[in-house]
Amino acid sequence: MIEFEKSVFIQRSPQEVFDIITDPPKSTQWQTGVKSAEWTTEGPTGVGSTFKSRNRFLGRDLESDLIVTEWDPPRLVKIKAESGPIPVEISNKVESQGDGTLLTLMVQAEVGGFFKLAEGLAGKQIEKQVENDLNTLKLLLESNQL
Repeated sequence: MIEFEKSVFIQRSPQEVFDIITDPPKSTQWQTGVKSAEWTTEGPTGVGSTFKSRNRFLGRDLESDLIVTEWDPPRLVKIKAESGPIPVEISNKVESQGDGTLLTLMVQAEVGGFFKLAEGLAGKQIEKQVENDLNTLKLLLESNQL
């Protein structure tokens, strides 16, 4: 089991941060491993909404179907992979802090198959990638590029 938590302070409002992190098509702009992502349900986003994500990780192309399991704008969104090679649950907590927002991302993943052989490497790579992605998100939001 891979578990970790990463946080970043972003000088933007909680609503602005929440709107970007809950827009799968925009994830390609700040998450290096995401090649494409799109909603697979229509209507307002909330618990039960689904999206498909195509990623590149450790030299492999991966596709996952994800579902929103908790939705409390602009404070919390949780998603869970319903299919794909790595069962993962991701929690994004958004908190007002001073003149900006503290975004905390928590990941729990159960690696199997090919990735089980390299669980330690996969875990370190996922953690490093998440940290880099959060820093990219901060840079793009604070420079008005997202």
